[in-house]
Amino acid sequence: MLEKLENGYSEAEVRDRFVQQGFLVYWVKPRGVLSGDFSFRRRGKVKQSQFVIFNQQFLTLIKAGLPILNSLDLLIKRQRNKHFQSLLQNVRDQVKSGELLSSAFAAQGGFPKIYTTTLMAGEKSGNMEEVLGRFINFQRMALTFKKKLAVSLVYPALLITVVSGMLVFLVTYVVPQFAKLYEDMNAQLPAITLLMLDIGTHAQKYGPIAGIVIVVVGLLAWQWKKTDRGAETIDRSILKLPLLGDIWLKYQVANFSRMLSTLLTGGMPLVPSLETAAASMSSRRILNGIQEAAIQVREGQSLAKSLEQQKMFPDLSVEMIEVGESTGALPAMLNSVAEFYEEDVQTALGAAMALIEPVILIIMAVFVGGILISLYLPIFTLGSSIH
Repeated sequence: MLEKLENGYSEAEVRDRFVQQGFLVYWVKPRGVLSGDFSFRRRGKVKQSQFVIFNQQFLTLIKAGLPILNSLDLLIKRQRNKHFQSLLQNVRDQVKSGELLSSAFAAQGGFPKIYTTTLMAGEKSGNMEEVLGRFINFQRMALTFKKKLAVSLVYPALLITVVSGMLVFLVTYVVPQFAKLYEDMNAQLPAITLLMLDIGTHAQKYGPIAGIVIVVVGLLAWQWKKTDRGAETIDRSILKLPLLGDIWLKYQVANFSRMLSTLLTGGMPLVPSLETAAASMSSRRILNGIQEAAIQVREGQSLAKSLEQQKMFPDLSVEMIEVGESTGALPAMLNSVAEFYEEDVQTALGAAMALIEPVILIIMAVFVGGILISLYLPIFTLGSSIH
């Protein structure tokens, strides 16, 4: 009896593969997580930038006239990321056994649904090159937009990190040192100094315990966020934030419009396109709203009216979509919606960051200044009493 290690997306798929090769299969057992289970490792998603490069190379090879299997073989050999390489190897094996390319990618679980749906549209229309090229353009624009947002957030994030580190250092190290100094002096201290010394002493004593509690609570919150109820609660809280909630909503609307436009231009019907775009959204409330809108569109209602009834999409976006529907140019209008809100998000985010940065500096000055004044006030008092 021969035992063999084989990668696959399911036990049934691996069994069928060996049966087709003429083997008599007794059992198929998944490897344990501790022994390096591939199915556990492959749950992670492929990086967007890496995926864009792969698709650019894939499209180039297909345009050059290479069959899909040969193209995959070449790209697998050149792929340095072992995780991504394993996924592509599985895709290649399934395509070789007769699976459609879209089904093979969908079976891996690490690729965006919009990609597999786009491939399916290309397979049905027989125009894979055009559909794949359109997806690459979509990914490029989405990646560029994300990079711009990330650059805008770097300085505020760095500033908050530095300020937080400074406050922790002052409270847990500097304040307890002053507590020892004033204890040796046996001087009468002001109430604000006593309060600060008490805070610093307790922070130093219970700091490690507080750190562990924060980490545990953070992990529990992260797990809760993965549930439907947790994701929707957190998303509602984000959307209710002043200024930032509006930016987050517009960012989601821009993503949705860009995805829906790409799918419709690729030849997908409206309802499946809506369902695919919904599954790709990071906002749970927007996701649920689009799914409800898809149900209403399936029942015969217009897209603009269905989105308007969800009471979450901006009025301007609904009006633009309504114009696109009435003129028969919905994909082009959705692109216009995406471009408008992407620009609006960048402008609003820049204004928000310009406001947040001085607020952070003011808060830092107030806290640090208050701590230092409370610590040095007894020294000033003692100095004046000596004169």
